[in-house]
Amino acid sequence: MSDRKASGDRNFIDRAGYEKSLRRLGDIFQGITRHAKKQALQRCPYKDRHDCCTAQFACAYKRVASVVSDLPNCVSDDQLDYRTAWETDVGDVQAMKGKFLSSSGQPGNVEFNGRLCALRVGKTIFDHADELRVKVPTSCGRVGTCHECVVQIRKGDEALRARSDAEAFLQGDYRLACQAVVEQENQEIAFDLLRREPKILLSQESRAVDVDPMVHRQGDKVYYGSEELDRYRGHLYGVALDLGTTTVVLELVNLETGQSVHVESFENPQRFGGSDIMTRISYDGGEHKGELHTAIVNTFNTVVREFCAKLGVSRHEIYEILVVGNTTMRDLFFGLDVQSIGQKPYRSNVEEEHLRGVRKSTGLRESARQLKLMANRNAVVCGVPLIGSHVGGDIVADLVAIDMVSRREPVMLVDVGTNTEVVLGYAGRLMAASCPAGPAFEGGLVRFGMPGCEGAVESVRYRDGKFCCETIGEGEPEGICGSGFIDLLAELRRANLMTPKGVFPDKAVEVQVVQERGITLSRQDVSELAQAKAASFCGQAILMRQFGVSPDEISQMFLSGGFVNYVEVASAVDIGFLAPVNEDRVIKVGNAAAQGAREMLLSRKKRSEIAELISRVEHVELETTEDFFEMFVEGCQFKPMNCQSLW
Repeated sequence: MSDRKASGDRNFIDRAGYEKSLRRLGDIFQGITRHAKKQALQRCPYKDRHDCCTAQFACAYKRVASVVSDLPNCVSDDQLDYRTAWETDVGDVQAMKGKFLSSSGQPGNVEFNGRLCALRVGKTIFDHADELRVKVPTSCGRVGTCHECVVQIRKGDEALRARSDAEAFLQGDYRLACQAVVEQENQEIAFDLLRREPKILLSQESRAVDVDPMVHRQGDKVYYGSEELDRYRGHLYGVALDLGTTTVVLELVNLETGQSVHVESFENPQRFGGSDIMTRISYDGGEHKGELHTAIVNTFNTVVREFCAKLGVSRHEIYEILVVGNTTMRDLFFGLDVQSIGQKPYRSNVEEEHLRGVRKSTGLRESARQLKLMANRNAVVCGVPLIGSHVGGDIVADLVAIDMVSRREPVMLVDVGTNTEVVLGYAGRLMAASCPAGPAFEGGLVRFGMPGCEGAVESVRYRDGKFCCETIGEGEPEGICGSGFIDLLAELRRANLMTPKGVFPDKAVEVQVVQERGITLSRQDVSELAQAKAASFCGQAILMRQFGVSPDEISQMFLSGGFVNYVEVASAVDIGFLAPVNEDRVIKVGNAAAQGAREMLLSRKKRSEIAELISRVEHVELETTEDFFEMFVEGCQFKPMNCQSLW
């Protein structure tokens, strides 16, 4: 054998070498088999070499289209059995993954609303949001120019790279998700979207409205009044937009049938510029002027784009957008300068021009094309007229919703928000006042305050030495909303756990509300709530005194606003938040401004009637009242309103 090998015999076979090679090849195939088996549990067979998904079914890891192909991205990190993404609820998958990563020593987590993913250095918050299946709005391809992806960093801001130039307009704990890059390992980061969905309620009183909108059809033409807008495309739609400082409500209405097609609510995306009106006015007067206008317009367009796709509606069939809101919110939406509203006599440039005779009305009109809104290019954007100063078109819409035109007995409207407005009147005489309450009851300035979204404590009772709380959505408490704060304050007073001046027993600095969740109420929180309550107190008390009526003489008190519909009236009266009107005369009308906006969108008659009525409203400037300071101090105490001592 060796001679044949030495002589170069081509038929010679080295059996030992052959067996060695065969064993080596077997080891290679066994390794491939082991690797394939492992990959079969982690690397999805539908995931191609570009990490794109070829599957034709839904999956928790599927994302928007990839930059390298038309296929969607797969964001699975191949660390867990991919099959759970097909079988299990997305929230369960993320919770399981977060626990796995935490227990396996991975370097930190990013959290959104209880869902976790592994923290990855060099990746943005937007990247982590993708993995968490959180839909962050954007229209610029994540390059930082659209400014739509603003998020609030609740924890771990120190782990992020410093703000980029694209984020210069932001302050505090607000960042652009596409620019906020993770730089540090072993950190815990938590973030919130600016566009959460608050709990809203339109008026429970469904009143028939004669359908006679400004937008109408004649043959195959669409008109706004006598002005031709477009050819008829199959439908006539309008949008009623209630722009609150904290909450925005948008309603799509069929202008031919009068029916509501879609209602959507979300937090005002301008809150990065401040939680109250004055702060936003100051922000808009600085170097980033125009950012607040851009934020609300971009969010409006995103919402319209989404529901049009969902409902199969063409934006070109939207012919009118009717906007109601306080003076500042309305003018910011139209891109107007709002600096004069923040200075005495607190009037907008529009109101000043009206008083000088330059304008016939304080109403506004612009084209959707000019404001770059998602609607027909010729659609009319109508800003409802103001009453005066901070009392804006949202209160006009409230008056439409409660049919103030036909009232013949004294009625009071209390619209509770970041700015609380009070209107009192009947038989053609009306008085109105704006009360700068601030955002404390709407989630601002109070440590555990939050708007009326899922997870917010909305009702509180004190039983057997502990607080019993009910939350919106019946989930775990995340914070406390306005109705919850009113209940909490009333229960503290009833149980003698707080004095009328807001002092806790033994001068404690805070009380535990939900101990297992770490939710407390501090002395500073109580101070913020007291000042917000005092503004509402003064508005009601001063108007009743100047009008010459007592609470007993008010036939009906209408409560309007996002959270006030869930307020227990007895609690609100006990702490002086509301005047002591008999409870059976108190009517909660939900987001009446949204309802009034819809009625004006559908009825020319409603528009003309309310325009005539508000021309006679007497606007009362509370701060000019001789004893305003004394009354405000009285209103800061948590006790019922004593009207006899106030007049």
